[in-house]
Amino acid sequence: MSIKPIAIYSDEDVGSLHVKLADECYHIGPPSPSESYLNIDRIIETSKKAGADAIHPGYGFLSENEGFAGRCEKENIVFIGPRSRAMELTGDKMKCKALMKKAKVPIVPGSVGIVKGVQEALDVAAKAGYPVLLKSAFGGGGRGIRMASNEGQLKQEFEMASAESTAAFGKSALFVEKYLENIRHIEFQLLLDSHGNGRHLFERECSIQRRHQKLIELSPSPVVDAKTREEVGEIAVRAAQAVDYLNAGTAEFLRDEHGNFYFIEINSRLQVEHPVTELVTGLDLVKLQIMIAQGEEIDFRQEDIKMHGAAIECRINAEDPFIEFAPSVGLVPDCSLPYGPGIRVDSYLYPGCTVSGYYDSLIAKLIQSRGYQHNYSPI
Repeated sequence: MSIKPIAIYSDEDVGSLHVKLADECYHIGPPSPSESYLNIDRIIETSKKAGADAIHPGYGFLSENEGFAGRCEKENIVFIGPRSRAMELTGDKMKCKALMKKAKVPIVPGSVGIVKGVQEALDVAAKAGYPVLLKSAFGGGGRGIRMASNEGQLKQEFEMASAESTAAFGKSALFVEKYLENIRHIEFQLLLDSHGNGRHLFERECSIQRRHQKLIELSPSPVVDAKTREEVGEIAVRAAQAVDYLNAGTAEFLRDEHGNFYFIEINSRLQVEHPVTELVTGLDLVKLQIMIAQGEEIDFRQEDIKMHGAAIECRINAEDPFIEFAPSVGLVPDCSLPYGPGIRVDSYLYPGCTVSGYYDSLIAKLIQSRGYQHNYSPI
């Protein structure tokens, strides 16, 4: 696209692969994320110094931070993602839930808003039926979620969930949802532009998880037929339009054992598992993100998008299986990445690199496809 990519890095990432490969690099601070990758002032300052036109937030750190997106808007720097207002709505699960209900998007039975205390949580749970989940309204990545199978357990978990929410997000605001048993976690990739066009790029199945965090993602889902794909895809686009969404995002659903779909949230960023969609559609999602951020119109219709074959992604984490899969850090003396037809590896690994204790334990994504698309050009 004739765009010069500029990388930023902390002291910990001096030898990181993205620094070695970038056209231009800027140091932004110490290893601690709060002093570097989460330092909005430093990133904005560096962006201006580099003469950057836009910022792509990736899928971690500030990628879903409405304050950062808003700051970019004020500084006239293009944020390659949704507007800050949409991020605020999708980040507040209660506001989002209310908007979905208004837009006639099916939601999981539970509290209409944040519960004010244990007694209200008990009343909601009695109406929805046990088991229930206690969730933080500001949660993500499986944090701030507790399950209760009866009144006594709910009372105990309410206090613990409140404390966990405060520790992780700085505030406690809990809501109650019916715990759906024998469910599948299915999400739809979305693209929306500033010209009123909305498209879904089919579904990804993300049901294989550990501690509410995804491990395996695949497309298509083995339980979604063509009719369901079209129906739920339209619901997903409607959900995004309800919050005036722009750019790439993901609508997440739970599917119960009877085939009913319930909306749970919109992830207002590019997902870790986006390569799965790229390999079955032949579309380059990052390229499309940039085009939409530039004000361009999506130039293909929903019916133009075709699914080719299937793709699956496995997240490879640096973990120690002998201490409950806790993150494992240190030097990687050697590594050999697989390659070949239908195989894609997204990773920062190279012989002699270091797995840091400051950042996420995800070190690689192994993706394999059938009906592999060699060309990522849109349609």
